[in-house]
Amino acid sequence: MRDFTYKGKTLEELQKMDIKEFAQLVPARQRRSLLRGLTERQRKLLKKIVENKSKGKVTRTHERDMIILPQMVGAKVAVYNGKEFVTFEITPEMLGHRLGEFALTCKKVEHSAPGFGATRSSSALPKK
Repeated sequence: MRDFTYKGKTLEELQKMDIKEFAQLVPARQRRSLLRGLTERQRKLLKKIVENKSKGKVTRTHERDMIILPQMVGAKVAVYNGKEFVTFEITPEMLGHRLGEFALTCKKVEHSAPGFGATRSSSALPKK
């Protein structure tokens, strides 16, 4: 199995970088967000995630717009989707994405077979 790399950097190298250096590797939209600086709530969340990662605890949050940083890899996070908290573990492949991308807000619509009265012609069918 090959070691994980992100834009030619290993996970260990990424974890040693500060946020400004990591920002140069991510796409433009995430780079702009990181270079503007983390909000106070995002800084608290990052600190909490790093603390809970070592303890193996799940960190619950509403911060869907937080960008996944190398320090967060391996942590368990529960992100609010508007109804409930969706729990997942952060993997290296998630770097540069936002937390909200992994907690979907809409369920996929699954339709079953049509029932009696679903169409006008179904009223002409014999009732069993």
